Amino acid sequence: MNLLFLSIFILFSILILRLGYLQIVKSEEYVMALERKEEVSVNTSVPRGRIFDRDGRILVDNEPKNAITYTKTSSTTTQEMLDIAEKLALLIEQDTNRTTIGDKRDFWILNNKEEAAKKVTEKEIAKLEGDASEIQREINRLTRERVTDEELNSFSKHELEVLAIYREMMSGYAFSPQIIKSGDVTEEEFAAVSERLGELPGVNTTTDWERVRKSYNTILGTTTTPDQGIPSEQLEYYLTRGYSRNDRVGKSFIEQYYEELLQGQKTVVKNVKDRTGKVIETKTVQEGIPGKDLILTIDSELNSALEDIVSEKLLELKNGPNSQALNEAYLVMMNPKTGEILSLVGKRVARNKDTGKYEIRDYSFGTFSGAYMAGSTVKMATLLTGYQEGGARIGETKIDEGIKIANDNMKSSVFNRSYNRIPMNDIEAIGRSSNVYMWKTAIGIGNGTYQRGKSLSLKSTTFDIMKNSFESFGLGSLTGVDLPGEVSGYSSRADLSDILDYSIGQFATYTPLQLAQYVSTIANDGYRVAPKILKEVREPSPDGEIFGRVAEETPVKVLNRIKNTDEEIDRIKKGMYYTYYGPRGTARTLFKDADFKAAGKTGTAQSSASVPNPNDPTKYIFYPNTINLSHVGYAPFDDPEIAYAVLIPNVSTNPGKYTQAQNDIVEAAVMKYFELKEKKEKDAEFDDVFKIKKPFNKDDILGEDDEKTDE
Repeated sequence: MNLLFLSIFILFSILILRLGYLQIVKSEEYVMALERKEEVSVNTSVPRGRIFDRDGRILVDNEPKNAITYTKTSSTTTQEMLDIAEKLALLIEQDTNRTTIGDKRDFWILNNKEEAAKKVTEKEIAKLEGDASEIQREINRLTRERVTDEELNSFSKHELEVLAIYREMMSGYAFSPQIIKSGDVTEEEFAAVSERLGELPGVNTTTDWERVRKSYNTILGTTTTPDQGIPSEQLEYYLTRGYSRNDRVGKSFIEQYYEELLQGQKTVVKNVKDRTGKVIETKTVQEGIPGKDLILTIDSELNSALEDIVSEKLLELKNGPNSQALNEAYLVMMNPKTGEILSLVGKRVARNKDTGKYEIRDYSFGTFSGAYMAGSTVKMATLLTGYQEGGARIGETKIDEGIKIANDNMKSSVFNRSYNRIPMNDIEAIGRSSNVYMWKTAIGIGNGTYQRGKSLSLKSTTFDIMKNSFESFGLGSLTGVDLPGEVSGYSSRADLSDILDYSIGQFATYTPLQLAQYVSTIANDGYRVAPKILKEVREPSPDGEIFGRVAEETPVKVLNRIKNTDEEIDRIKKGMYYTYYGPRGTARTLFKDADFKAAGKTGTAQSSASVPNPNDPTKYIFYPNTINLSHVGYAPFDDPEIAYAVLIPNVSTNPGKYTQAQNDIVEAAVMKYFELKEKKEKDAEFDDVFKIKKPFNKDDILGEDDEKTDE
């Protein structure tokens, strides 16, 4: 009995120790094994934020589409997915064009295992070297290579559809819904699959979203499709931020730059799995939130009208003489005080391969990604730099005459080809566009002394002084615009002759957006403001009709204030005023009958261009002497609302024959702005008088005791 009791005691002790070990030491491990909860971020097709213009007109929207998705688990087998694909192929039509040769090889091997095993003989396997995994990889490679074309072409239409569906199923991660078909899902297919969801584990019918652009403006950018997913070069970046491989992301411009705002917040669910890995419950931890809506500074009505103006003029020029190198035209209009871009127009002309006729295509991103010589429009920057450095004084008279330096050819202003001696002050120098006045100002900046026919010496820092000053106006430096892909232009180290060219816009290159910022700096009394395309961010609309509340307003960003005094800046403004209203102004007829006053500056630059040979696109034709046209200005003169810049590169291959087409664009564009402004003001007055703020209710008018009649 003692031995029996001792044995029982030992056995119970062992049992207690074992239970203690399991409950205490292994408790956490077994609890995790029993429950095994995994929290994963799941893409439930949360709509991207919409994009609107400044007046609430929709530019980019989301269109709901029926979709069929599949979610596999970590324990889902290949055969289970094949069975489901087989059933789905009977219910829907699937596009088979995306299947590759590799897909077909794998599918054939999967469905013909015995025949596939015979593709590599035992003798061949015996000759293979390496560990087991290396040998198996080589066997798989040889097997895939030996699947014949006849075998690949043996699939029926139904089998190809099964393959196409299976291919989409395999492309997703475990517990992450993968779109099998979206957009072109018919109502019949949607209903048929919905009715049989119980027979199709992992399959679901849902709503997907397709990005729809209401405007062709390229700065809006594009997004990838679910098929494309995240671009390979950005994969690691997005995966670390909770994205899935098949998520839509912005590819360019606004869609890319404001991706984090537009993307929204995906639904987070907690999948509860049993010990076999099967999901037995799904709990929503966090509901998805659509992306925020963006309100742009662009006025789409104005922008559309200005696009028509630029397109019409560009087509007219291209169909005219000497236009072999002409391809683009640009127009930027912005608010000089806030930096809000009202219109960003870039147009490119190309020949339609089918019709042989020229057609216009959008190239708005060229306004900040392409740089060109701008000519005399930079002369205000030269004179302002002269004021700063002692190269010119307010009201100073300089003689416009032929300039001859050492052995160089004689140089002159356009209006003084006879080399007369014409005295003029700084206002006339801007308004009449005197090259000589600017050259003498640049010589003064460099502490040089001009003597006809003699060599000229300037201090070594002259170019750096001018370049730094120009950059403070926005010329040759990034503008700070909230768009990717902006360039700063070109202005390398210059020698003496280059410095003189630089002073009249014949050396460095600038973007159309830089020209707009530069003239805005003058209009804004010397304050350089960063251009912006985003006006405000709003929370997602609660019903798709009204705006959500304002989440963020983009502030005005002042980059710097130029070093000139108010008096010096006002003097420059008077010179620009002379351009339009002076007796010898270079654009004196432009706004003579308008109800407003404006100020501006015209420019031409001698350039060169290489363009594809129309007979052989792989070769280029070089045109050594082309003309760029430019024009900058602002209006109204006393209280600027808009600043504008027009640039037409390579308008003519004959330096002696070209029209002032930039002036035509400016006149039409500025007049259109004020025309639309007047229309908006009248519409606003009408709304204030006639718009009923809330539904009419007779009880609001009549007392309870009054007789309520129809009258």
